[in-house]
Amino acid sequence: MNNNDILRRIRYIFDLDDSKMMAICGLGGLEVSRAWISDWLKKEDDPAFQECTDIQLAIFLNGLIEEKRGGKKGPKPEPETRLTNNIIFRKLRIALDLQAEDILDILALAGVRISKHELSAFFRKPDNRHYRECKDQVLRNFLKGLQLKYRPTGIWPSDTE
Repeated sequence: MNNNDILRRIRYIFDLDDSKMMAICGLGGLEVSRAWISDWLKKEDDPAFQECTDIQLAIFLNGLIEEKRGGKKGPKPEPETRLTNNIIFRKLRIALDLQAEDILDILALAGVRISKHELSAFFRKPDNRHYRECKDQVLRNFLKGLQLKYRPTGIWPSDTE
């Protein structure tokens, strides 16, 4: 999955308008314009499409954590320069204050069954021998489960194609 697709899905799941997206980026430490948000959300074949970089998505996700959970005292966390699906998954888990059982339930909504041990492997440090890389399919199904939980009557455009 690319960063722009993840951003589009998060926007849809939580029904965020441009102003809210701008505010969330601001909470993460990046002031963006409405045009910038709009260009990130365009499809890849649109001439105005702008790629959302790893740093920009990390800042947005940090802002989402602050929006959903409240800010911490002290300096804002530094955004990652390189994002992986594991980091994105972890940031969404933190933002939504999800426990392992919650995540397993959300994945089950999307028709995915994994064990608690498999799930915990995604949140380990990369140098841990039990670490497991989160593949696009797992992240995509997690986002689909979030959609089914938070917008059960909504139909994501790609689900009808």
